[in-house]
Amino acid sequence: MRPQFNNEPLTDFSLPAQRESFALALEQRRRASADSFFPLRIGGRRIKTDQTFFSYNPSQPEMVLGEFAKAGAAEASKALDAAWKAFDNWSKLDVSTRAAVLFRAAGRMRRDKHLFSAQMVLEAGKSWVEADADTAEAIDFIEFYAQEALRLSQPQPLTTRVDEMSELHYIPLGVGAVIPPWNFPNAILVGMTSAALVMGNTVVLKPASDTPGVATMVYELFESCGLPAGALNLLCGPGALAGEALVADQRTRFISFTGSKAVGLRINELAAKQVKGQRWIKRVVAEMGGKDTIVVDETADLADAARMTVAAAYGFGGQKCSACSRVVVTEKAYARFRELLLKGVAAVSVGDPQQGPEIYMGPVINQASVNKVGRYIRIGRAEGKLIAGGKRLRRPGYFFEPTVFEQIKPGARLDQEEIFGPVLALIKVKDFDEAIKRANATEYGLTGAVFTMDPERAQLARREFFVGNLYINRKCTGALVGVHPFGGFNMSGTDSKAGGRDYLLLFSQAKSVSERLYW
Repeated sequence: MRPQFNNEPLTDFSLPAQRESFALALEQRRRASADSFFPLRIGGRRIKTDQTFFSYNPSQPEMVLGEFAKAGAAEASKALDAAWKAFDNWSKLDVSTRAAVLFRAAGRMRRDKHLFSAQMVLEAGKSWVEADADTAEAIDFIEFYAQEALRLSQPQPLTTRVDEMSELHYIPLGVGAVIPPWNFPNAILVGMTSAALVMGNTVVLKPASDTPGVATMVYELFESCGLPAGALNLLCGPGALAGEALVADQRTRFISFTGSKAVGLRINELAAKQVKGQRWIKRVVAEMGGKDTIVVDETADLADAARMTVAAAYGFGGQKCSACSRVVVTEKAYARFRELLLKGVAAVSVGDPQQGPEIYMGPVINQASVNKVGRYIRIGRAEGKLIAGGKRLRRPGYFFEPTVFEQIKPGARLDQEEIFGPVLALIKVKDFDEAIKRANATEYGLTGAVFTMDPERAQLARREFFVGNLYINRKCTGALVGVHPFGGFNMSGTDSKAGGRDYLLLFSQAKSVSERLYW
């Protein structure tokens, strides 16, 4: 076993050496991406296809970050063949051998962390701070899951019988499709992939089409750390092509997905249908959306609550499944909290994250997101009162002002629907009991937070606030691996608890073996 797991420290960008190092990494990634072609990776081979697509910088949409081979159903089939071929050997290796690959990968990502983070600044529009946290989380996932695999490989406690020798082992499932999102293109991709691999499964990775460059870097990382050919296969392109083919194929044993509710439900539906030749019930691990709420009462430190609400609502432009999109405030606290919130919103710096770590909020990811956020701003104008922001910035790139609406009624679209952008609903309620009821009144149940100094109210929230991740007197974003196992209830997914002790069980099956003893 390695020493006790510790979370990867974040970079201090107030240090001139770190700023200079990150700026150099940005320039290196710009050069590496320009005029480059990136093939698919199947069975260790580089595969070109007739169709290609491009990755762009959402801060400067004219900046091309590479041309990528586009995978379809035929490539998905070849990747499944390659993964099953590799499974026979990879699954039989000792857990310590598989974990060693992960530990090497974590070490090399730590060495090159600014390069991975710089790619996310360019390809996803993340701020320096958000990108650095994403890479730190990826390192955490790799090391945590390697440690957990070693723990699970130890003898498991069973009730003993005098005439039998019994044992229980966790064995791999087989070949899985890993379908990660664009908003955490390093951390979530790495977490789902490394969890599956370390338990002895092999993987066909279908990354988001907006961030194929990050996925390619991750593939090359694992390949350089001794992962056998075919254990990980990379298929870039639209999910409607390769993604659906992978989910529907009878050879796919499990699907690990993070993304929207609509896509998650579609995957669950396809996976539930047995097709010819299928010998198992496909396992679906789905992390989906959220309509995440912060509750603030009159006993809270209102300045702290306002500061953390701004961070939770506008960090990475609200493009997190855990982002705060509703803040529900008791009427006794409302006026002062509103004043502090608007002051904090006005201080949010918006711009191209390439400019430096002072830029807090970058662009939304693409033109489709621009259309969606713009549509919800129009809906908000009809449903409530605009009190901050509400405009797209007149500059290249997909930038919006941080936006706040108030006077949003129960059941309104801004009260119920996931926006995935920098739009916050400020809601006034009579008292704390009503606030908890309002927070629970959605189909989601991912994250939530409560700011109160009343211990009875904090205890009530523990009992009644129905979310997978509840935070008291801190923001509802920023889950740490090993500290805050992450996953939600209801339409937020299968409550997978990524970064927790239960997670690897989703990528394995328990086999019990008992031998009768002759005396």
